[in-house]
Amino acid sequence: MDESGGNGGTGGRALDGAVVAVAGAAGPAGRAALLRLAGAGATVVAADADPARLAEAVDAARYAHGGATVIGDTVDLLDLGATRAWADRTEKEFGRIDGLVHLVGGWRGSPSFAETDLADWDLLEKLLVRTVQHTSLAFHDGLLRGDRGRFVLVSAAGATRPTAGNAAYAAAKAAAEAWTLALADAFRKAGGEEGPRAAGAILVIKALVHDALRAERPNAKFAGFTDVTDLAEAIAGVWERPAREVNGKRLWLTPEP
Repeated sequence: MDESGGNGGTGGRALDGAVVAVAGAAGPAGRAALLRLAGAGATVVAADADPARLAEAVDAARYAHGGATVIGDTVDLLDLGATRAWADRTEKEFGRIDGLVHLVGGWRGSPSFAETDLADWDLLEKLLVRTVQHTSLAFHDGLLRGDRGRFVLVSAAGATRPTAGNAAYAAAKAAAEAWTLALADAFRKAGGEEGPRAAGAILVIKALVHDALRAERPNAKFAGFTDVTDLAEAIAGVWERPAREVNGKRLWLTPEP
């Protein structure tokens, strides 16, 4: 593993002292990510639209890692101005910004393609695409100013191989991936001959599973699903690899179709 500067990891210490923002931090994946990032020594700035659930997630990460800096901020990520203000406030308060982990989710499906409700697209476009647009635009400059900037999108295998009943969801995920790859190309161009200092990476899953879901469905197999703790480990791992290795890449956590 390359242990040098901005284009590499730091031998397991890549997140020590880093400042990482997590969008959509109050759900099971967000909680796991906060725990993992805080445990790695990062300052974590968590955002969600649900202040009560966000406070619970932040408190859990603080409790698990005494002394860790984990703060919560209720942000409307559908408002570009509010998202930019969040990014600016974070960088001003902590002096740097080293990452944005995008965990804003949502799902709608239909029994068949012909029964697709376009109201589902209206919702998913906002949750899965517009929030990616706003966070990437808001954090772009700050990520470039650091030496280990990472923008991490969590996507789904359905974006590559859509199914009839998931047209709206798959299309929204595919759009989010394309937007993130465009961000990665901007990082590549900014790096010039030396290569990118920041990276835009996509973690691809089939679906997520967590302990509460297993308890709710004890007979389900969840074949091919990714546990939220494994997702959190993969998120942290993006900082352990050189920017040039992960920038513009789909990193598969489920078998590639």
